[in-house]
Amino acid sequence: MRESDSDPANPLSWQVTGMDCASCAAKIRSAVERLPGVSDVRLSVMSETLSLSLAAGGTTAAEVERRVAGLGYDLAPAKPAAAAPMPESPSCGCGHDHDHGHEAGHRHASQDGHGHAHDHSREGHGQAHSHGGTGKKADAKADAGHGLPGHVHETTPEGMSWYQTGKGRLVLLTGALLAGAWLASLAWPAGSYWLFVAACLIGVAPVARRAFAAAAAGVPFTIEMLMTIAAAGALVIGAAEEAALVVFLFAVGEVLEGVAADRARASIRALGDLVPKTALVEENGTTRQVDAAALAIGQIVLIRPGDRVPADGEIVSGISGIDESPVTGESVPKTKGVGDPVFAGSVNREAALRARVTRAAQDNTIARIIRLVEEAQEARAPTERFIDRFSRVYMPAIVALAIAVALVPPLFFGGEWAVWIYRALALLLIGCPCALVISVPAAIAASLSAGARQGLLLKGGVVIEAAAKTGTVAFDKTGTLTEGTPRVTEVVALGRSEREVVELAAAVETGSSHPLAQAILARAETDSIPVRPASEAAAIAGQGVTGKLDGVAIFVGAPRHAMSRAAFDATAKAAVERLETDGKTVAAVIADGVLAGLIALRDEPRADAAAAVTELKALGVRSVMLTGDNARTGAAIAGSLGMDHKAELMPDDKVAAIRELSAQAPVMMVGDGINDAPALAAAGIGVAMGSGTDVALETADGAVLKSRVRDIAAMIRLARATMANIRVNIALALGLKAVFLVTSVLGYTGLWVAIMADTGATVLVTANALRLLRFDAGKTS
Repeated sequence: MRESDSDPANPLSWQVTGMDCASCAAKIRSAVERLPGVSDVRLSVMSETLSLSLAAGGTTAAEVERRVAGLGYDLAPAKPAAAAPMPESPSCGCGHDHDHGHEAGHRHASQDGHGHAHDHSREGHGQAHSHGGTGKKADAKADAGHGLPGHVHETTPEGMSWYQTGKGRLVLLTGALLAGAWLASLAWPAGSYWLFVAACLIGVAPVARRAFAAAAAGVPFTIEMLMTIAAAGALVIGAAEEAALVVFLFAVGEVLEGVAADRARASIRALGDLVPKTALVEENGTTRQVDAAALAIGQIVLIRPGDRVPADGEIVSGISGIDESPVTGESVPKTKGVGDPVFAGSVNREAALRARVTRAAQDNTIARIIRLVEEAQEARAPTERFIDRFSRVYMPAIVALAIAVALVPPLFFGGEWAVWIYRALALLLIGCPCALVISVPAAIAASLSAGARQGLLLKGGVVIEAAAKTGTVAFDKTGTLTEGTPRVTEVVALGRSEREVVELAAAVETGSSHPLAQAILARAETDSIPVRPASEAAAIAGQGVTGKLDGVAIFVGAPRHAMSRAAFDATAKAAVERLETDGKTVAAVIADGVLAGLIALRDEPRADAAAAVTELKALGVRSVMLTGDNARTGAAIAGSLGMDHKAELMPDDKVAAIRELSAQAPVMMVGDGINDAPALAAAGIGVAMGSGTDVALETADGAVLKSRVRDIAAMIRLARATMANIRVNIALALGLKAVFLVTSVLGYTGLWVAIMADTGATVLVTANALRLLRFDAGKTS
């Protein structure tokens, strides 16, 4: 595929192996955009693809391949790019406006005393829940050196472990040599030196190759060049052990970056697995199974109870409860009927439905969530390692200064060549960056270790730096600030006792797996109330459930439907208004045509949620709740915790909210569900609850493994302590070098003192970094 494919209307695409971060993509983009006739360059880190258009008579596909391969990446053969349509805006995709929770009725299967299944419906009165589904993705952020010529990654092919890759084997080999050398030093010190030399040379060889390739491309001062000079300098001065250790740690970091990127891509595939692979299409009164990806707009699909919805569509017949938690995060299934929209990936819980497809597979809700994650990843450039940024100035300055010290005094002031060359060599030794190279990763490693012991997972140095700068924390509600499941918060006895009210309601809820039904049954168990199944149980679609217990006719449903079956006096109406104002779902219980009482249910905040908001405020960090729930529920929960809120948000709305908040201060997003994945990726740093879904955990840059909200403040404290430690390390390393730089130029210190200064700085910064191992992130003072 060459000039004949150079048609801007038919772009070319390649699979690029080794593109693990946004800066790697930026490097490729910069390289290929310089080629004549190249336009519309697009790269996706998550899918590892490069697409572009070539003008006729300009650069050929082969030249593009050679340019990218020259940067150290592998390309699969070029092929026409898929022309998947992209939405103009990340809307919900069904073409309808949505009322989140204002008609959030719930339906579930219940059983009568004979074991016959029937529907059970009741209006939720505005109570919608934000709840996660299943799945996971990790942001493949990386530290520095990224984006520079010569800095490449090696991805792990699907099914292959990290230790089976070239870099993995290199880490194992150099690690084994290091261990062997340390053991040999106990019995044979002289021989161990050469093992350290071998470990260093083997580890630094591929780094050196990339360093020289970068230099040939016009960028000589890279992290690879820094590592090469550091290793070579350490070997020259006899510090082979230090050289081998630094090279080993650098190699380990590269392997970990590749592993993180591979996990991120696997999690994106897991998101796509939420949509079923096949669908039942109804044509001329018969059904046939087809590939869900081939569904066309306008086709009618049959969705059986228990099936996942295969495409975004609109119900044309049937009424059923739809679990939309994989998409919207609402934990309470919504009753939907003719004309209502359904989203791909949601689950039909009760009755069979027929739906008309309204969106093609590549543009359904789950596909858009995946695109949102990918776009958020690529819109956010990673922070470079401080040492690599600084080396762009530091290394050239040291080399230039050393050359000047060696040449200027003898040439212009009659100095002795031997004296000034000696001083120049001492200056170069002082400029050896070993202490700088080890200082930052040592602090990061200690911080990650301390955090892991305390249940705080941070995925690398870039994440730590971002967490330290956090000015606003945006929380999802359900499963993050709240427990994730509704429970009975209050029973209002009116015509009967509280115990009788719960007993009657539990009788018609027996056998149901619905969250609200389970909450009522749990309350009965807590109060030691025996539960007996109601007879003649039946559901009234969209209203409630009926049954009989000991000859008493029972109805349980939303108050507005119950009012047509029993009289509500002023006290009852006031109680309903108070409970609903608090954002609670209210179930009215009627016995023989008389209002027996009210049951209020709500997903309550976690026990430590309010304390967490207080701790964040003490750190100068603002807290905001982002939820798919209706405004009343959101306001009630946020108000009880003393934080701001934004309600009735779809996944793309959360992304927009994150971007709005980010304009004011760096944002950390905390969530637990699939619907939180785009917002987690869009935020400066995304943190998942340990009890959350796989997609949330993988998308996030970090996680609080114990699912404690207070651990968010602990994570920020740990990150800030780490950055403070790093600043001290840098000051120690550069301060000592600055002092001895002056004394070496003036002739007060020689080569051996320069060696001691470099080694001493390395010891000091390492010891300071290890202090983080004892840091208690849970302490508020």
